[in-house]
Amino acid sequence: MKRKPKSLIKKFVLRLFAALFCIIAVVFLVFGIKGYSMYRDAVTACPIPQMVSSIQSRENFVEYEELPTIYIDAVISVEDKRFESHCGVDFIAIGRAVWNDIKAMSFVEGGSTITQQIAKNQYYTQEKKLERKFAEIFTAIELEKYCSKQEIFELYVNTIYFGDGYYGIYDAAKGYFGKQPSELSDYEAIMLAGLPNAPSAYSPSTNPELAYSRMKIVLSKMVECNAITQEEAEVILTDGK
Repeated sequence: MKRKPKSLIKKFVLRLFAALFCIIAVVFLVFGIKGYSMYRDAVTACPIPQMVSSIQSRENFVEYEELPTIYIDAVISVEDKRFESHCGVDFIAIGRAVWNDIKAMSFVEGGSTITQQIAKNQYYTQEKKLERKFAEIFTAIELEKYCSKQEIFELYVNTIYFGDGYYGIYDAAKGYFGKQPSELSDYEAIMLAGLPNAPSAYSPSTNPELAYSRMKIVLSKMVECNAITQEEAEVILTDGK
């Protein structure tokens, strides 16, 4: 008889988890269907090949081979460390983001990959809605089917906002440092890699201290991803001062 309360509690907890799972499943199904509809409407209005071609034909489009290797490594390390291996969606990052959002009871983390960011910026608004997130995911998966990883990276760096009115790596390199992207120093390249996270806040021209702090975060991510060593990171910081 003494075990009965524990048994009842266990059953209650199991039923509670089952109910929560069902609710979450229904929510994801409903918003997933809405998101798929948004995705189909978006890529019907502007097919992915058309979107890609319009970006690649822009003046001052910078190709992958023209980008400093350290800039590529910096962007991947800080924005999407599993970029080379995922299908356009990083389910590990999404799982972490969902958990953090649930804990905060708000949209505090997105978990978007580089591919998803392209999808969002080219097709959808910045509204934090669940159906838009699903639409972004569907679009990212299709984009990965159409483009190589290098092409996707090109699309990202040629369209992302760097602050001070600079869209794309060419304008950012010219505007902030008066250089072609291929001429950037390691310090400059890594600083630019950190700006898109919050371009207005991290602008080197208006907030140099914040830009420097952000750059140190990028360097730490690069060390974590084994893109550079700690010693190399320290040299880059020293050389840039």
